[in-house]
Amino acid sequence: MPDVMTALLIVLGSAGLAIVVVEVLHRLVVRVGRRSALAADLARTAHHPFLATVTVFAVQQSIRAGAGEFPARGGVLHALVILFIASFAWLVAALLLVVEDAALNRWRLDVPDNLRRRRFKTQLVILRRVTVAAIVVIAFGVVLMTFPNIRALGASVLASAGIVSVVAALAAQSTLGNVFAGLQLAFSDAVRVDDVVVVEGEWGRIEELTLTYVAVQIWDDRRLILPTSYFTTKPFQNWTRTGSAVLGTAEVDVDWATDIEPLRAELRSTCEGSELWDGRVCVLQVTDAVGGMVRLRALVSANDAGALWDLRCLVRERLVGFVWQHQRDSLPRVRADVSRPQPPSPVSPVPKTDPDSPDARVFSGGDDGDTRGLVFGGPDEPAPASARP
Repeated sequence: MPDVMTALLIVLGSAGLAIVVVEVLHRLVVRVGRRSALAADLARTAHHPFLATVTVFAVQQSIRAGAGEFPARGGVLHALVILFIASFAWLVAALLLVVEDAALNRWRLDVPDNLRRRRFKTQLVILRRVTVAAIVVIAFGVVLMTFPNIRALGASVLASAGIVSVVAALAAQSTLGNVFAGLQLAFSDAVRVDDVVVVEGEWGRIEELTLTYVAVQIWDDRRLILPTSYFTTKPFQNWTRTGSAVLGTAEVDVDWATDIEPLRAELRSTCEGSELWDGRVCVLQVTDAVGGMVRLRALVSANDAGALWDLRCLVRERLVGFVWQHQRDSLPRVRADVSRPQPPSPVSPVPKTDPDSPDARVFSGGDDGDTRGLVFGGPDEPAPASARP
């Protein structure tokens, strides 16, 4: 009994001293955290795992050094070793979270051109999940190795590891496929967090990317949950893979009698008067003229997909309003000739348009158009020798 009471007193004393020391350090870090976001996050996230680790370690060492022999001494020490391994793994995982939060706060996504930041966040989140999972597996393995019987069975376990791995791979091939697909997405830059994508006919933004699934936030705040293997096996649209600036169209059907140049001037005025336009592309073209109507396509550009959507809606609204107010005779109509043929009457000449106007071209007629034309058409090929003078 005296040995048991001595051990209890040592446990209580060492635990109390450890708690006091940790709380003093915690208050110091909290005070520093008023001026440093990193220290504040460290005090908030790592406080409890650090307290558990230090307390268990202090109790374990005090029993080894100060407590004599008492019943179940070996079992108590073994339990303390297991608790120390678990608490230390918890502390390491908490410190990783602090480092990740500090990196994410430095590389924020709410900036105009956030391509590198989105790539960094995607890779960091995936690495964090892999690292935390590895810490848990390693800690569990170290705990098992503290049992002498399991260490003695190590050779046989290693010998049967090949068979077990084959069986596990066959049983979880779908899950493992998603895990490897998640790693591939993180480091191939095919898709990143905050990318704008079109998946399954839905337009949205990558909200979360894990090892097993990808959450896409649809424009109306719905969430589309897809396995990561979807993005490695099926085609999808990524609007922001190389940059956040994008192009978009707004189409309007009008009558053949429509005067195009005033609409082109109205489009230019709308773009220049809106903060949504990034100043790159503002083009109005006739893309179709069949079925009794003429289809006009306004091609505009914006810094990101959200601004582009609003700009397309604004352009469509302004063009429709302009046609209704100034060219009402240009509204789409259905013609049916039920009268007898009449001799042709003289008509006024159609006003000529400027074919060299940059507002009438997409792939030529300006620095941006020439660059885009070179990308889609390639450089001009030299004439064959037989055709040269």
